[in-house]
Amino acid sequence: MNRTLVIGDIHGAFRALQQIMERAEVTVNDQLVFLGDYVDGWSQSFEVIQYLINLEKKMNCIFIKGNHDLWCQLWLEKKFDNEAWLLKGGRATVTSYQHHSKMEKSNHLLFFQRMQDFYIDDNNRLFIHAGFSSLQGPVKEQYSSNYSLDRTLWEMALCMDKGIKKDNLLYPKRLKLFSEIFIGHTPTSKYGCFEPMNAINVWNLDTGAAFNGRLSILDVQSKQFWQSDTVQNLYPGETGRNRN
Repeated sequence: MNRTLVIGDIHGAFRALQQIMERAEVTVNDQLVFLGDYVDGWSQSFEVIQYLINLEKKMNCIFIKGNHDLWCQLWLEKKFDNEAWLLKGGRATVTSYQHHSKMEKSNHLLFFQRMQDFYIDDNNRLFIHAGFSSLQGPVKEQYSSNYSLDRTLWEMALCMDKGIKKDNLLYPKRLKLFSEIFIGHTPTSKYGCFEPMNAINVWNLDTGAAFNGRLSILDVQSKQFWQSDTVQNLYPGETGRNRN
């Protein structure tokens, strides 16, 4: 049976991405949904993007845009050179692109520009980098920045009573809109966990690959998941993203 596999925040960790693709035994029959933040952190942001562009040619792939991807896109468009971004992993991205041609950069820019803000599948599962605030769902979101920056949806899910039912008046309307929601953006390592976390019907796939965690890929149906080695060990001598 064909699988839908969802992948958390990569942050330039190309070696980790290769590992999880091998460990999950991904085939051309699988659908892949990437939750964003492909760049900024480890030294191979260019290689990650090039790999994904090539992967798109032979597989069914959905690419969600994260906040770091938006910042990289703006930099490639020569509209963004922000010191705060550089300190949050952008410097490693700039370095990874420095010896590549204008044509290669242009091709990558086109890839960033066609990424999606979110994806809703035929089973009413939402895939989004961070979250949304509208009670009518992301389609009606007033502030598009919430797609890649919102943390309130995840924080709300974490605070929910596990035993509460959907018909309870206290059950948040946002969580009723979808059968399941898959996000990244907020590292599970922040909560002392280095595996995908589940809160009510929300699954968080950012398992801290930007820092001292691992990269994860999860089968949305079975909830089986596979992980890379600790990313720090794959990039000896590098520090990844700092936490500023």
